[in-house]
Amino acid sequence: MVMQKSWQIAQSMASLQRSLGWKYWLCEGKFDLGSLCIQRLIIDGLNVLFLFLFIVLLIIGSVRKSNSNGDTRKHWIFTTVSVYCAVISCTYIISGVWDVLDGSDESRNLIGVVDLLRGLVWISLSVSLIVRRIRWVRVLVIVWWVSFSLLSSALNVEVLVKMQGIHIIDIVSWPAKLMLLLCAWKHFSQIASQNRHDQSLSEPLIGKCDTHRTELCRASFISRLTFSWLHPLLRLGYSKPLNLGDVPDLTSEDEALIAYQKFYDAWGCLRRDKSSTNTHNLVIWALAKVFMKEMIIVAIYAFLRTVAVVVLPLSLYAFVQYSESKNENMIDGVFLVGCLAIIKVTESLSQRHWFFNSRRSGMQMRSALMVAVYQKQLKLSSPGRRRHTTGEIVNYIAVDAYRMGEFPWWFHMGWSLTVQLFFGIGVLFFTVGVGVLPGLVPLLVCAFLNVPFAKFLQNCQSRFMVAQDERLRATSEVLNNMKIIKLQSWEEKFKNLIESFRLKEFEWLTELQVKKSYCTALYWMSPTMVSSVIIIGCALWRTAPLNASTIFTVLAALRMVAEPVRTIPDALSMLIQVKVSFDRLHVFLLEDEISDENVQRIQPQDSENVVRICAGAFSWDQYTTATTLRGLNFEVRRGEKVAFCGPVGAGKSSLLYAILGEIPKVSGTVDVYGSVAYVSQTSWIQSGTIRDNILFGKPMDKTRYSKAIKACALDKDIENFDHGDLTEIGQRGLNMSGGQKQRIQLARAVYNDADIYLLDDPFSAVDAHTAAILFNDCVMGALAKKTVILVTHQVEFLTATDRILVMEGGEIIQIGSYKELLTVGTAFEQLVNAHKDAITVLDPENNGHVSELEVNRLDGSMGSYPTKQNSEAEISVKAQLGNQLTVDEETEIGDAGWKPYLDYLYVSKGSLLFGLSTFSQSTFVALQLAATYWLAVAIQIPQISSGILIGIYAGLSALSAVFAFLRSWFAAHLGLKASKTFFAGFTNSVFKAPMVFFDSTPVGRILTRASSDLSVLDFDIPFSMAYVMAGSIEVLTTIGVAASVTWQIIFIAILAMTATIYVQRYYLASARELIRMNGTTKAPVMNYAAETSLGVVTIRAFDMMDRFFQNYLKLIDTDAKLFFHSNAAMEWLVIRIEVLQNVTLFFIALLLVLLPQGVVAPGFVGLSLSYALTLTNTQVFTSRWYCSLANYIVSVERIKQFMHIPSEPPAIVEDKRPPSSWPSQGRIELLDLKIKYRPNAPLVLKGISCTFKEGTRVGVVGRTGSGKTTLISALFRLVEPVSGRILIDGLDICSIGLKDLRMKLSVIPQEPALFKGSIRTNLDPLGLYSDNEIWEAIEKCQLKSTVLSLPNLLDSSVSDEGENWSAGQRQLFCLGRVLLKRNRILVLDEATASIDSATDAVLQRIIRQEFSSCTVVTVAHRVPTVIDSDMVMVLSYGKLVEFDEPSKLMEVNSYFSKLVAEYWSSCRGKSKQSLSNYQ
Repeated sequence: MVMQKSWQIAQSMASLQRSLGWKYWLCEGKFDLGSLCIQRLIIDGLNVLFLFLFIVLLIIGSVRKSNSNGDTRKHWIFTTVSVYCAVISCTYIISGVWDVLDGSDESRNLIGVVDLLRGLVWISLSVSLIVRRIRWVRVLVIVWWVSFSLLSSALNVEVLVKMQGIHIIDIVSWPAKLMLLLCAWKHFSQIASQNRHDQSLSEPLIGKCDTHRTELCRASFISRLTFSWLHPLLRLGYSKPLNLGDVPDLTSEDEALIAYQKFYDAWGCLRRDKSSTNTHNLVIWALAKVFMKEMIIVAIYAFLRTVAVVVLPLSLYAFVQYSESKNENMIDGVFLVGCLAIIKVTESLSQRHWFFNSRRSGMQMRSALMVAVYQKQLKLSSPGRRRHTTGEIVNYIAVDAYRMGEFPWWFHMGWSLTVQLFFGIGVLFFTVGVGVLPGLVPLLVCAFLNVPFAKFLQNCQSRFMVAQDERLRATSEVLNNMKIIKLQSWEEKFKNLIESFRLKEFEWLTELQVKKSYCTALYWMSPTMVSSVIIIGCALWRTAPLNASTIFTVLAALRMVAEPVRTIPDALSMLIQVKVSFDRLHVFLLEDEISDENVQRIQPQDSENVVRICAGAFSWDQYTTATTLRGLNFEVRRGEKVAFCGPVGAGKSSLLYAILGEIPKVSGTVDVYGSVAYVSQTSWIQSGTIRDNILFGKPMDKTRYSKAIKACALDKDIENFDHGDLTEIGQRGLNMSGGQKQRIQLARAVYNDADIYLLDDPFSAVDAHTAAILFNDCVMGALAKKTVILVTHQVEFLTATDRILVMEGGEIIQIGSYKELLTVGTAFEQLVNAHKDAITVLDPENNGHVSELEVNRLDGSMGSYPTKQNSEAEISVKAQLGNQLTVDEETEIGDAGWKPYLDYLYVSKGSLLFGLSTFSQSTFVALQLAATYWLAVAIQIPQISSGILIGIYAGLSALSAVFAFLRSWFAAHLGLKASKTFFAGFTNSVFKAPMVFFDSTPVGRILTRASSDLSVLDFDIPFSMAYVMAGSIEVLTTIGVAASVTWQIIFIAILAMTATIYVQRYYLASARELIRMNGTTKAPVMNYAAETSLGVVTIRAFDMMDRFFQNYLKLIDTDAKLFFHSNAAMEWLVIRIEVLQNVTLFFIALLLVLLPQGVVAPGFVGLSLSYALTLTNTQVFTSRWYCSLANYIVSVERIKQFMHIPSEPPAIVEDKRPPSSWPSQGRIELLDLKIKYRPNAPLVLKGISCTFKEGTRVGVVGRTGSGKTTLISALFRLVEPVSGRILIDGLDICSIGLKDLRMKLSVIPQEPALFKGSIRTNLDPLGLYSDNEIWEAIEKCQLKSTVLSLPNLLDSSVSDEGENWSAGQRQLFCLGRVLLKRNRILVLDEATASIDSATDAVLQRIIRQEFSSCTVVTVAHRVPTVIDSDMVMVLSYGKLVEFDEPSKLMEVNSYFSKLVAEYWSSCRGKSKQSLSNYQ
């Protein structure tokens, strides 16, 4: 009986279908979720969606050859159900074909198509049960089987209850649907057991998931789905402040090395296949090739989220229609609530995994490109290094590669929002039909208006970035040369320069931020305009009833459409920036690499020759015919000591580069047999400890280590450091003297135990005694059995060498032993004569004759070499108590509370602007609520015409848009005011900081605040504060609206809000520390890249590229793991907030369903739900921005730290200004002068008292570390006396301003510094002198012929740090500066260390002539430089041991006479004999 009744019902339903025809197929043109037709249509739609995803994933699996990792054996139940599904499929297909072939009725054709579609779904289900599956297909089919089984079963029950019967084919297929549930459970169990089995197999073998790796690699499916794998880290962070060791490492697939290897393989394939891709950007194609699978998976998530968002307005439509229906069915209402729950859960999960996985892919791309850039710079050719400066290479990493972290997210945002826009328009068509067409006009207008806005903002952003790059380059240059700037009192000039760059940058920032306010107004205006026009079109054309369901569905759909209209231009703008970065990286990665053909490296053999150059010609510029070196033919034998000498610019350093293969070879051959160690002319020291710098990656051998330190005269220095050889060296060795840095890198070379040593003027930065020790104990002692090629200006060492090569103009003009070259004469003779002149006491009355005493001393010292008197057996290798020179970066710990927010408002004086922004937002929300409330009320009153309804709504909404604009405008100006104030305070503080601050603070630490932290203040904080405030008001308003309709919801809302606040605090405890640590891990990545770029020649010479590469990988992974866990923690937070707010939403919907009919008007149902549907997104928006703001505010803390640096004394003391003629005499008096660098440090100068008489030349000598440079620092007040005084012309220099003091003193510093610009701006930065005066100074410092040979003369360029000029030429430019200033007091701090003896003699003569009436204080390592001084000051360990005329000191057994004897004793007998012959 039951079957017969069912058949009759089925027949009647079929006849009803035929009679309704097309209208039946569209479910009578109504969208009612309570309708059985609509419910069946939804199930069919979901099946089609699952079918599409199933096919796509199968195709991906086959293309990428991804086999199933699971057990290929199938349980019998899968095969049984598969056959059952195939039978059902055949039934549907036969029925569908029958109906399609029966052309008598159009409705039969449509029914046939539906049956064929269902048959395709069933056959796909049959295939899904037996096919071998990749991981993502497994997940998909489980979800498909469960959802199809449950939804179809629920529909069948509903059909039975309502219709009292069911279609025969539904009865037949119902068991199959229930069996799919069983298969899903069975399949899930198999996956879980297989994962456990895989873990047990893989962990012991490859350590893929060791104990300190992130929990993600061993997380279950549910744990991954809900981000619960983060619980251990967040629990730990809630119990105590996290540190770097607490954060687990990345999974192996996320590590930089794996990402780089994949990218490198893809890049290599594309480079080889030039025929098809040589015109394309290879970086993009390589990334696409590597990350295609991940991008498709994220695309699926994005599509699911888009579908869920599009369905939400339809659910609102269904709810309002349900409330309008006269015979409400409770089951229909509950079904609607269930559908809403599924939609929101799908939206939440898909969006969270879209965001997480896109950023995870972005992190992998970022790491791959950062490593690729670093690896490229290790191999970059010399021309390439000139085209891409250190700053540019760091920018490729810090800006271009880093931008990839967000690229996948923006890419998927762009296309998914475009799809959402078209779907939204489709929903509007569904709701109001053709009445939507007039509304598309203002929608398109608003969309197209966004395009010029986006272009304008993009232009502003580009201009801003160019200005920012210029400012950061100048800031970096200033920070690296702060000592010379302070010595010359140029702070104001360079501070103004940086502020001028910032002003230009600020103009574009202002333009950018203010125009964003107009975009906000446009964003809020567009839904109002479009909705008003659509409602007008609906009223005029009567395409849909003007009721609550229509109006509120239109509003919800337009809210959905407004997001793409606003965001797509931003996405396009971001993608344009990414394209620019791709192009920059593409150009850099295609640069020429250093050629292995430049030098042929051969393993050491029995051959006598270890270096051979035949017919060598080399040029720094491959595109010019002029060669730097030419006609080179020479060989160096094993164990030989060979010296290169010649005037400044002769090509000596270039010849060493040729042996290293650094300079491009034009012709000839270079053969090098054995390993090489290289010591550069400009010392290159890494950040780290002294021990790390000496070991340079080699294992510790204590005996060899101790010998290297003693040979390089470092033992005394290390003993004096509190932490011994574990003392940290600042960035670029900023807390070491020039001599210490040179000896450290010499010790590095000695410890390396290479076959061949290339030493580029290693003695220039040390005193004569130390130089002699280094030459004898190191070059002739420790390296006695090694091959040494030495570039030097010290002629006194040439007698000990086996051969000498004299260079001039890029050619070797003489080769031979010392004796042979003296016999030949000419060029070498000139060098020796210059040296003879230098070591002769140049007293006019003495007429150039060496005193008898001096000759006796010289004779007595012949045949002996100076050696160190100390005989310590071992050096201390353990850290002693005391503070490191470089202090650790200060970071806040824990919750700083409201203080940083109040600091932000207080420092910027922005409380009024913030108050106005809050008021504007409150008014905006009130007006928006009034507009929608008006609609809810007015549609219930028939007397109100459509015109009045629409007019009042449009007016209120337009007025609200004005306040939205004002909110953003006030927020933008608050941010601009804060940026201006914080930058000014930061810049003033840094420029007024004492020199000890720069000695203990790495430049990267200051630059990070000037770049990334300031950028956060510029862009992120002001709008973040506005968004948090706006979101909080919106959430409270939404709950208020819902409570006004269903007051019971207030209890649920309070519980949900309380839980949300708790979850936020739980999250922030860990997230805050993760962000803070991430702020300190980015700088080392950039510093290491910059450091490597500066020392790449040394790194390549020592063959240490692999070690540096591995170290860089660790730095990137450390930075990436914090980025990874920060993003994962954010998704952990958001998914829990969504659950809490979705519960509130479901209760609102359920209460609306459970209320008796007529209690709530349909208009208020629409009002309540239209607000409630935005609750989850608004709460997430608020929480996300609140947490981001809590992280951003760290930048305020970090910048504020550097706004309160203890400043040095004022530049000008108004009531203590010296006369303009001061100092008129130049008399300097030191009265019991005591100096220490820090309060807890020992005294460096220990009570020095003496007087430098006016117009005298005073030489300051002493061994390295005796306090010579400190004395100069005290004279310029770079460090303030602890006690004692310095008087100049009777005026205490500590009583006047620093500028008044330093402007009256001239200095040639220990390390010459040039700035990017022109020759003119380097000689005369303040623009005080005429061209004639500058030319005169250039002529006097021996640079006129060089400058005249340049096409732009005085406007010829000087590159970063003067790299396009030799070290000697840079020193000559520094001499030119003092020749222009002509002050009464001149200080030469080791000024002639980098120039040859001949040039040195000329310069000394110029200084004597030009500064004959001035007081000249000379600190020099070469004793002849000061032997003709009027007075000599001898320092030893900070004490004044002698101060007298040099002739008197030479007459007694004095410290000075010992130094002179030691200096001359470094010249062998041959040198002495030769000099005697030429006297």
